[in-house]
Amino acid sequence: MAPHKADSPQIEPSGSEAQNTSEPGLKVDTFEARSRPITAADQGLLHELTVGVFWPHRARDLQQLMQMGEGYLALDEIGRPLSSAMRFDMGADFSMLGMMITAPRLQSLGTGRWLLDQIMQDCEGRDMRLSATRAGYRLYKKAGFIPVGTIRQQQGIARPIYAPDPEPGTVVRTATEADWDDLLGLDHIAYGADRGRVLAMLKEKSTCLVAERDGQICGFSMLRNFGKGQVIGPMVAENDRMAMQLTAPFVLANEGKFLRLDTPMEEGQFTAFLAAAGLGLFDTVTEMRIGPQRRATDGAVLFGLAAHSLG
Repeated sequence: MAPHKADSPQIEPSGSEAQNTSEPGLKVDTFEARSRPITAADQGLLHELTVGVFWPHRARDLQQLMQMGEGYLALDEIGRPLSSAMRFDMGADFSMLGMMITAPRLQSLGTGRWLLDQIMQDCEGRDMRLSATRAGYRLYKKAGFIPVGTIRQQQGIARPIYAPDPEPGTVVRTATEADWDDLLGLDHIAYGADRGRVLAMLKEKSTCLVAERDGQICGFSMLRNFGKGQVIGPMVAENDRMAMQLTAPFVLANEGKFLRLDTPMEEGQFTAFLAAAGLGLFDTVTEMRIGPQRRATDGAVLFGLAAHSLG
């Protein structure tokens, strides 16, 4: 973990027990910045930051992320948001870092690194993963994060497609409550950590499909409102054909509407299928980690992220 500079502020851990004590600030340009834990009342401040960097998050998206994670805001002397950083704990020893935003005019002045140091201090002893934009890549690499691969943001207006040939012996159907334990077990292996709490919260806002073979759940995909329209993810599948089989019903049901899917898959059959369905490549980010690469690389693997901040 990257060490703190000698003049870095020392703060209490975030969360319900965190105290907003008087702490040393950070000199930013001509004013003094201060950091404090994010609270439920900060949705508007986070929205200001996302708008400033052209992220598509709506109020409902930010509310859900704030319920799932915790973190810090950096504010100037009159309470304007300068930067944010959040952590999303998945089980006892793994955290996703996300909502790492710095106002564009301040990206070279240290507020992003200041909050990153605080989040990393809170995550000491845990493996960490994040999705790095081009603007943040050098910061995270300097902090000790190792590049893993590229996440492709595929999005657009869904258009008619031919449903793919099904994976032999596999049926895709709507998930039931009886599937949930098996689905969570499959996800734990594919994702590499226990994100049951996060998936339970996503479940309340999502439509879920499962792939079943010989009475066993072997893949799943979820669809929910997010950003400009709807996002497909998370998704776990054994191969491209199964992933297409888990994607096609959502595409066909949302023809003419905006869809998005973020995938760690390299360019190939699945990404070509997405493009043919109207979900072309819009942007990329770099997945980075501290600790081992925990995701499965064979069998059932992650084909679609829940969100950049959630993996």
